Amino acid sequence: MLIRSIVTMLSLMLLPAAKAAETAPDLGERASALDFEMAKLGKDGKVNLSKEYEGKVVMLVNVASRCGLTPQYEALQMLHEKYADRGLAIVGVPCNQFGGQEPGAPQEILTFCKTNYDVGFDLLEKSNVKIKGDNQTPIYQYLTSKQTNPEYAGEISWNFTKFLFNRDGDVIARFEPRTKPDSPEVVAAIEAALAEKK
Repeated sequence: MLIRSIVTMLSLMLLPAAKAAETAPDLGERASALDFEMAKLGKDGKVNLSKEYEGKVVMLVNVASRCGLTPQYEALQMLHEKYADRGLAIVGVPCNQFGGQEPGAPQEILTFCKTNYDVGFDLLEKSNVKIKGDNQTPIYQYLTSKQTNPEYAGEISWNFTKFLFNRDGDVIARFEPRTKPDSPEVVAAIEAALAEKK
């Protein structure tokens, strides 16, 4: 009876760890948090993001065209114009998971962004950024998992969540949707990252 109780206690203690191991994304070894392949919006073939943006400070933002936060495109484009020459890459990731606010085909999204905000920064393929197991885009599995991104992990709550990567491809900050791209704390984090040479 005593042995059975000990075994039961041990299995109860180990169960959470086992469950965590089951749900942890199997993403293999990565050279950096950007070491994933994705297609650029409307283009064939995938690019490795760590190679595409090598040596750059990257701001990765899940975007949508019909959201109350869509005007943030204007500030994102302003950051692109102001800091691209110093090594900042703004990268948008269209997502239709929040209220169906990005329903368009790739060309429609590109036309909307160019026509309304004169967007000149890169947009990647439409992606699933919310935690939904195998359906979640791998880079977002990495970014939202405590196992792979302990400091900045957690569910993506809405459109325009921003992740900032340093020149080595490490995640150094996360800003929630309502934090504007040109807010003082975002600009300070960008300028500090740009000041660090690789």
